[in-house]
Amino acid sequence: MHKGSVRSPLTWFVHLSVLFLVILWTLPTAGLFISAIRDKDQIVASGWWTALSTSTQNAIYRAPGPDKQVEENGTFVISGNVFEGGQGTVGAFGNSSQDPAAFEAGATADLKDDVKLTVEANGDFRLTSPKAFEGTRGQRIFYTAAIPPRFTLENYRNVLMAEGIGQSFINSLTVAIPATIIPILVAAFAAYALAWMPFPGRSLILAVIVGLLVVPLQMSLIPLLKMYNGIGAFFGVPSKTYLGIWLAHMGFGLPLAIYLLRNYIAGLPREIMESARVDGASDFTIFTRIVLPLSYPALASFAIFQFLWTWNDLLVAMVFLGTGNDELVLTGRLVNLLGSRGGKWEILTASAFITIIVPLLVFFALQRYLVRGLLAGSVKGG
Repeated sequence: MHKGSVRSPLTWFVHLSVLFLVILWTLPTAGLFISAIRDKDQIVASGWWTALSTSTQNAIYRAPGPDKQVEENGTFVISGNVFEGGQGTVGAFGNSSQDPAAFEAGATADLKDDVKLTVEANGDFRLTSPKAFEGTRGQRIFYTAAIPPRFTLENYRNVLMAEGIGQSFINSLTVAIPATIIPILVAAFAAYALAWMPFPGRSLILAVIVGLLVVPLQMSLIPLLKMYNGIGAFFGVPSKTYLGIWLAHMGFGLPLAIYLLRNYIAGLPREIMESARVDGASDFTIFTRIVLPLSYPALASFAIFQFLWTWNDLLVAMVFLGTGNDELVLTGRLVNLLGSRGGKWEILTASAFITIIVPLLVFFALQRYLVRGLLAGSVKGG
């Protein structure tokens, strides 16, 4: 065997470590996807790793009302099936939430007023009474059943067909695209100036920009909003507009963008800049003809981060754009679908997958620049 073809233990360790990390990062996504296509009752009954096995659930079924009763040999009967066309096996049943497994399947339970209830293992039930059933609502039947795995696309259908979801999708794109492009343009100019244009206070400005990276967004959000509303009122610009959220996202994204781009641009070969100046090129010409084409990796890597941040944002959008039906972004619309108690896991999992489609497209379109841009910006300096 050729000596070069034998892999060292360190190589195997690295490969296994990478494989472990890939599985570690992929597993939650797989769980999210499997949960999104499971039946909503099974999501709350068992974890996604049991999706292919039968699950045991406690459920409630309300029998038809007295208007569905029939008389058989002097006995009034209401019958049906607790699964309503679904599949499962009833193990036990009861007539109270305190004891939903009081009777075995196939047994007959004596209820009040001589009413008897029988539930078979296949879900068939039979309510009998010597007197006619009265009232408007049917008897509640509590049962414990083994339900086979059920997969459905109804969760995705509920999210996609929700009212206003299309408008919110367009609103999110209207916010995310300009809020990604504008900071990149501004930051690229600033980064070139800080890297290659000597002027007094350049180092101080760079230090201030680096310091702004640690300012929490939540601390500056309200002062920024008050400042925007005050300036907007002076110029007659209404609040809650796209202009406000574009400027807000630009302000929050600029420190990181300038820091990354400045480090990358400062690492470009000095000989190229000096040759261009000897040939009479101005700073604007050098920036547009030389620096920008050479900075695509750094620009693309920041574009991915900024788009992901603005697309998934909820807090800034609610503050600067509002929560009206015409202005609500996609994340806000999905929050409303969850309800006030946030218990609709089937909506949460399906909507999570729908919202990552656009960021995934952006990532795969620009991912070849991502590593190059991040590494160059992190190790080079001027």
